[in-house]
Amino acid sequence: MSTLDHIEVDIIVELGATNMPVHHLLRMGRGAVIELDATEHDPLSIYANNTLVAKGEVNVEDGHLRVLVTEKVFRVG
Repeated sequence: MSTLDHIEVDIIVELGATNMPVHHLLRMGRGAVIELDATEHDPLSIYANNTLVAKGEVNVEDGHLRVLVTEKVFRVG
């Protein structure tokens, strides 16, 4: 297993998305709110090296934010 200890994987958890002109983004200040195309009940998308690998949900316990994997996504092909 020591061989696997040195493999790097970029993990991205996507809560939602939006389209916004760069000039709007640059004018935003601290505390600004960006509306996403998802609700708190929609599943999160979990990517490993830019490949969708799972769906999940946000969980908060004892002040810690966690992502729980609820479904694995298998590639067809």
